[in-house]
Amino acid sequence: MVCIERMLTIKRVPTVVSNYQESGSSEDLKSRAEGCGRNCLGDCCLPVSKLPLYAFKNDEHERVEDIHGSCNGRCPQRSSLNNLLLGQWENRMNRGLFRYDVTSCETKVIPGKYGFIAQLNEGRHLKKRPTEFRIDKVLQPFDENKFNFTKVGQEEVLFRFEPNKGKTSFYFPSSLADSEKDSPSVVAINVSPIEYGHVLLIPRVLDQLPQRIDRDSLLLAFHLAKEASDPFFRVGYNSLGAFATINHLHFQAYYLSVPFPIEKAPTCRTMSSKGSYETGVVVSKLLDYPVRGLVFEGGCQLHDLCDAVASSCISLQNNNIPFNLLISDRGKRIFLLPQCYAEKLACGEVNQELLDTQVNPAAWEISGHMVLKHRKDYDEASEQYAWRLLAEVSLSEERFQDVKQLVCEAANLQPEDEYNSIQPEARYDSTSPQVTTHLRQGCLVLH
Repeated sequence: MVCIERMLTIKRVPTVVSNYQESGSSEDLKSRAEGCGRNCLGDCCLPVSKLPLYAFKNDEHERVEDIHGSCNGRCPQRSSLNNLLLGQWENRMNRGLFRYDVTSCETKVIPGKYGFIAQLNEGRHLKKRPTEFRIDKVLQPFDENKFNFTKVGQEEVLFRFEPNKGKTSFYFPSSLADSEKDSPSVVAINVSPIEYGHVLLIPRVLDQLPQRIDRDSLLLAFHLAKEASDPFFRVGYNSLGAFATINHLHFQAYYLSVPFPIEKAPTCRTMSSKGSYETGVVVSKLLDYPVRGLVFEGGCQLHDLCDAVASSCISLQNNNIPFNLLISDRGKRIFLLPQCYAEKLACGEVNQELLDTQVNPAAWEISGHMVLKHRKDYDEASEQYAWRLLAEVSLSEERFQDVKQLVCEAANLQPEDEYNSIQPEARYDSTSPQVTTHLRQGCLVLH
């Protein structure tokens, strides 16, 4: 990375995602986890525990265009996974497991061309413990002495999320977590939620995987988006160096019943699969958006799209390029967003005005959902502010071209003559199910 010749660390105040994260040193956490008896997700408790299980239809050869079907002009019914996730999430909210009531947070759409979304979430920067976070290495080994998700209590888990060998999805209210077969993957609440239904997807939790993309974990995230079957449910991923705060493999997801600005941005087709590697995958680049990024779509089968994105992410990881992912449109569109904001922070190249907002631009912020921590910043939020912040995130055109070349080679794609595609606003129409009915009247201000 540019201008980094030694190990760089940034004093950061990470978001608390579990009630077991905040207090105690690493030794305290370790002693509490070993034979703890508090029903956690570690080897001491999970292998003999029973958790709800959602077994999803595992058909990688299903055609992408057939995954979600058609609503035929009618509002589609909420999926079984949606009902389960939202019901269990609200149960945890009623039990007081969250650090604040996210449904009381003020939210508005900022006037302007892009429709950036601003949320005032003052509770998200309270009661946090400082830490040293290394940002010059995208790939770092798992450290069991630091907080990780094996230390999470099972009361924060909504259900296990595992593949079913058949072609139908099932739900089991109670199922033994037999770790001798496969390490369980779980969906748990984020106790510091950004939005309604904010959850964590933790693949193979007992395997203690570091925060790095592999094909199997990404495919699991694809299936979560597909099973939710809701255009307003998005799945996000932050690499190390791109504002992941915990080095234990996880994805995040939540509901927001308006389009993200990045989803409405025009695109320009730039590469696709051809010749002997024909898979139907098409990659476009974002146009007229403050962050340079790539959009993956298509694929003859589900695994085609997943393979192309996973190969691209692995290449960026191996080349030490931080990035964020947004899985959108029920798993049909994936935004790959390389970034350099943490690098600029370490080099002292970020404007003080932006630093004062304490906004760390990760997947959600880059996509256009600005989570602001101070009333003044929220009241004065403007499209110009959002643009200036996100422009600091973006790679230069020269470095972005290098990323495109890495992606082209890693995913076996061929460059194309670039031409503009139609803006995808039709994906979010009146037939799409509205899920954020919890929002209080006037909470979402549309201009």
